[in-house]
Amino acid sequence: MASLKLSIPVDGWDSRRVSFSGNPVQSFDRAASVVAITGFVHVSGASVISPFSRFKHSKVSRIDAELSHCPAPELEIESIVPPKGNSIGERLFEQNPLAGGEKNPSLEGPRNGNKRDRRWKSSFRRSDGGKKDMYFVQDYSRLDVNNLASNLSMDECNAILRRLEKCSDSKTLEFFKWMRTNGKLDHNIGAYNLVLRVFGRREDWDAAEKLISQLSVDPECGLNYQVFNTLIYACCKEGRVEMGGKWFKMMLEYGIRPNIATFGMLMSLYQKGWMVEEAEFAFSRMRDYGIKCQLAYAAMITIYTRLRLYDKAEEIIGLLRDDDVILKLENWLAILNAYCQQGKLEEAEKTLVSMQEAGLPPNIVAYNTLITGYGKVSKMDAAQRIFQRLQDIGLAPDETTYRSMIEGWGRANNYQEAAWYCKELRGLGLKPNSSNLYTLINLQAKYGDEDGATKTLDDMAEMGCQYSSILGILLQAYGRAGRIDKVPLLVKNSFYQHVLVNQTSCSTLVMAYVKNGLVDNAIKVMQDKRWTDAAFEENLYHLLICSCKELGHFENAVKIYTSMPKTEHRENMHILCTMIDTYSNLGQFTEAEELYKKLKSSGVPLDVIAFSIVVRMYVKAGSLKEACSVLEMMEKQKNLVPDIFLFRDMFRIYQRCRMLDKLENLYYKFLRSGISWDREMYNCVINCCSRALPVDELSRVFEEMLQCGFSPNTITFNVMLDVYGKAKLFKKVRKLFLMARKQGLADTITYNTIIASYGQNKDLGNMSSTVQEMQFDGFSVSLEVYNCMLDAYGKEGQMESFRKVLQRLKDSTRSPDHYTYNIMMNIYGERGWIDEVTTILKELKDCCLGPDLCSYNTLIKAYGIAGMVEEAVALIKEMREKGIEPDKVTYINLINALRKNDKFLEAVRWSLWMKQMGLG
Repeated sequence: MASLKLSIPVDGWDSRRVSFSGNPVQSFDRAASVVAITGFVHVSGASVISPFSRFKHSKVSRIDAELSHCPAPELEIESIVPPKGNSIGERLFEQNPLAGGEKNPSLEGPRNGNKRDRRWKSSFRRSDGGKKDMYFVQDYSRLDVNNLASNLSMDECNAILRRLEKCSDSKTLEFFKWMRTNGKLDHNIGAYNLVLRVFGRREDWDAAEKLISQLSVDPECGLNYQVFNTLIYACCKEGRVEMGGKWFKMMLEYGIRPNIATFGMLMSLYQKGWMVEEAEFAFSRMRDYGIKCQLAYAAMITIYTRLRLYDKAEEIIGLLRDDDVILKLENWLAILNAYCQQGKLEEAEKTLVSMQEAGLPPNIVAYNTLITGYGKVSKMDAAQRIFQRLQDIGLAPDETTYRSMIEGWGRANNYQEAAWYCKELRGLGLKPNSSNLYTLINLQAKYGDEDGATKTLDDMAEMGCQYSSILGILLQAYGRAGRIDKVPLLVKNSFYQHVLVNQTSCSTLVMAYVKNGLVDNAIKVMQDKRWTDAAFEENLYHLLICSCKELGHFENAVKIYTSMPKTEHRENMHILCTMIDTYSNLGQFTEAEELYKKLKSSGVPLDVIAFSIVVRMYVKAGSLKEACSVLEMMEKQKNLVPDIFLFRDMFRIYQRCRMLDKLENLYYKFLRSGISWDREMYNCVINCCSRALPVDELSRVFEEMLQCGFSPNTITFNVMLDVYGKAKLFKKVRKLFLMARKQGLADTITYNTIIASYGQNKDLGNMSSTVQEMQFDGFSVSLEVYNCMLDAYGKEGQMESFRKVLQRLKDSTRSPDHYTYNIMMNIYGERGWIDEVTTILKELKDCCLGPDLCSYNTLIKAYGIAGMVEEAVALIKEMREKGIEPDKVTYINLINALRKNDKFLEAVRWSLWMKQMGLG
């Protein structure tokens, strides 16, 4: 922060506030205690006080002017310890070294002055009235307290303690203990204050708290703000925010009134740590005490602005006016920054005008802040205007000005202007900062300036930026611009050499190449690499293959796999499994199976994921038997429990293979596994095990699913409707149907299932009403419903209804299928209406469908009922000619036809034939 020049008249000095003792040591101390106010000059060992040396026209700190209003006794040696650096409270002590603590070396003056500045002479009086002159060398760390006379005065002891505090903490504490033993601490607040400095430097907070506790019970000595300021300063110097707050609260608990320096240091500390709640508390107490610390207001505004609490920041700005605070430069800059950060740039410009009206000279920081504010909202015309005004008033733009302009033009995506200001900055012998370089590389990536990008990368390296960080920035910039294909042109020379020897950078680069389809570049980097770590390399290859697979670039995954170096050690199961899945997605099942055989022969035990991948590979290939053999091999491995995904695959495979026993065993195995059920698992179990589990168990699982809050899908509803219907649980059928319809999950299959259940159980009334309900809900009558009604009415002998349904089917847009023709042939055949059967058979052949296995079985039965045995036997020959293999039902229907027509010998012969075929 810039400083202000402050002129104060000398007529306000009151010499009566300072008194001197005849004791030379005491006089030295007293004079030292007021140097900060009156000025102090050593002349041949004497102390000369000059009223004109009290203030001088120079740059002062932000708190100096505030402290000038404090009464002289408050600025004694026992006040706060002088901090280092440039924080709020720190510069106070640099300008006023005797306001507490060590001197600022820059203010000490030449070292070769009076010898008494280097070697100090003191007179100590013996108890017998004699007098002995003792000279103490500069190295007070060698002082032996045991050799000191016990009758030293308090001022003499304080003088020694003061010298020891400057050179040796341990000797200071030792001498302080000596003073306590010899009764030199009574009413001696100065000695306590010096020791507190030592505790603060050493961060021995427990000892400091104990010492304060001792002071609190001494009514003569007592506590004052200087004691706590000493400790708060130590916290400020070391950045101990919480501890600084602790001393402040303790100060208040003891009823000590803080002074302006207390709040200056404390708010500085809170600003460094961005401790908003603590800062608010301290600020509130400051106003309660009626203290006006300009720096506290500035710190509060800065904290709120940093935390984006702009409304609160403006409240503090309002308090500045309400409290009649005389604004310093720091206040103006904080207000200006608060407006710029929230985009209130008109208010910011008004603030800049007010600064000038207040008599402050043009300040480069203020103009830079305004330029930055316009740059953040991409109003670069206004930023350019402020830049021009800066030059018009005679202020030379500094590096911050140019850097802010670069950032602003970067946000406005104007590479030409940003490059011009960068050139101007370099012309001043300065370089862009890291933020500028980040902005430039993004613009260069967007506008295709690879030469400029190369220069920017070199600047980053010269700045000391790690190559790994540079690579990340480069990939991000070119990735955002969609020009990763240009990165290989930029990663070269020493940059590329770093990539080849650094595993992290290498993996970052090849991953970026693979994700953007630059597989050949990635393979080249992997082949050129110079680091050797077999495990890391395998994992990296696996990661590259997985990335290609996830992106759907299966061919690239194969290319990376085939480029891998061949190793003699055992195969990497994870890579092989990923490639099995990759080949499966490509439909190259032969290659996938070869890898599986390679993995199996390697002796590497497969885990659950490996088995899942292999099983899915065989399922995709349509080899369900092979999938079942893999599952059997998995079951032989001990302590291998499938995960929930493999359990689902197993349920589906066994269902497709109609392995009901396997399904039942798998179900109870899953119950014992302890795996938590999810919605998909409930649906899977119900759908796959509907024929393998008892209806009560299925009903229990379904009810449990509802209680757990999982919603069944449409298929699950339909499966449970079918289960309840076949079990003749029609109340549950109706309840479940209403639930499905309420949730909007009822579909055509739902109605088909319910209608089929009613039809199979000869409940023709409910079947008919459900058909009407289906139409009322907006569903057209499906072919399956027509087939169900034809079958139900035909089997019940309601031929009139049968004919009406058949006519409705012909009038609809539905075309009969095999089931329709087979149902009609079965109904007519049961009644012996062979002419109608023949007609239906002719229609079946004419519609290009032709009889299927079920059709032939139905015809054989019909011919048997009609006594047409020879025709029935001839159908067997016709089936074989058409490539339709007779099944068990075919032979049973034929044997029954022969028996019914007294062809017992023929029936026996066919029965024996059926047994020879393994169908008996």
